[in-house]
Amino acid sequence: VQLQAFGGGLVQAGDSLRLSCAASRRTSSNNGMGWFRQAPGKEREFVAAINWSGGSPVYADSVKGRFTISRDRNNGMVYLQMNSLKPEDTAVYYCAAARSARASTSRNDYPYWGQGTEVTVSS
Repeated sequence: VQLQAFGGGLVQAGDSLRLSCAASRRTSSNNGMGWFRQAPGKEREFVAAINWSGGSPVYADSVKGRFTISRDRNNGMVYLQMNSLKPEDTAVYYCAAARSARASTSRNDYPYWGQGTEVTVSS
């Protein structure tokens, strides 16, 4: 089980950034996938999730309308397009694979995690 997130960086408020997650096909092809984030001193929180087929995306209220999750099952990739970034989006972002095929908002439904990629949004 391997997940690798990349694409983070330092941007200014209002900028866009796209995060990518490379997953082994055996891990991800039939699993729901999610993005979570953890800001310094805070709990890891749900950001977005998508089901096995690339449908039923769900988002945290804080990112709805600004972030878009998508996936390419053929290549084992999951993406998080982040637009209109705000300083409060600053965090380490993690991709995760669910144990089921559905898109879940609960950390407990994700047994597989990649290393994080850091996103810093300056004001």
